Amino acid sequence: MFQLLEDHKAYGFSAPKDQQVVTAIEYQEVILACKYPKKTISSRLEWKKLGRSVSFVYYQQALQGDFKERAEMIDFSIRIKNVTRNDAGKYRCEVSAPSEQGQNLEEDTVTLEVLVAPAVPSCEVPHSALSGTVVELRCQDKEGNPAPEYTWFKDGIRLVGNSKVGSQSTNSSYSMNTKSGTLQFNTVSKMDSGEYSCEARNSVGHRKCPGKRMQVDDLNISGIIAAVVVVALVISVCGLGVCYAQRKGYFSKETSFQKSSSASKATAMSENDFKHTKSFII
Repeated sequence: MFQLLEDHKAYGFSAPKDQQVVTAIEYQEVILACKYPKKTISSRLEWKKLGRSVSFVYYQQALQGDFKERAEMIDFSIRIKNVTRNDAGKYRCEVSAPSEQGQNLEEDTVTLEVLVAPAVPSCEVPHSALSGTVVELRCQDKEGNPAPEYTWFKDGIRLVGNSKVGSQSTNSSYSMNTKSGTLQFNTVSKMDSGEYSCEARNSVGHRKCPGKRMQVDDLNISGIIAAVVVVALVISVCGLGVCYAQRKGYFSKETSFQKSSSASKATAMSENDFKHTKSFII
């Protein structure tokens, strides 16, 4: 192992892309190696994680933070036993040692990339749709690294990347975007009814969302016509009723009654005023 650490700057789950990058799968082991020829008693070693703020990983001959519990030192290198996505980033080892010219400082930078398997993707499938309309199903995962690709399934059968009208697999026309996770039916039909699920997959792993059923129905033209006819009949009956009432004079009788009632009130008021005037004169 020590020979391997001397040959490479960084070592992890897979071979590094270059002398400064190491990759590891989340929750597995990784070694960040500091390329320095030889450790001496007088050498002073520090490891730092770079970013918006610099934090110590190894300082004053001790691991810092949560690295105390899940890492160990191998000479100048750090062995992380249980790497997490939060560990991703740039690390720098600094080794200082006395020399004839004074204190000699050497630095080495290592970039750690953490690969993360997708989580169960979020799938959006409409419960119902009308045939002939445009319908879009959505699938998304926010945790996978690298970004996963998506595949849709209907009734447990994988759908191909795209389809033409009349194909045996779907009897419909759709387009599937494996990058964004969308499945769009340009003209959905009853044959597209079924249970849909989506799988997110990258180089680390894959997860699938639970199936959701989509029911596609034809537009009920006869039902709409029947409803229109019923509404028209109701309006006609109401109109006939109003005409009948007018012919019978129901509205005029009510008006005459109101007029006679007003006249009676006026007569009564006049008589009262006359009586009051007469009594005043007497």
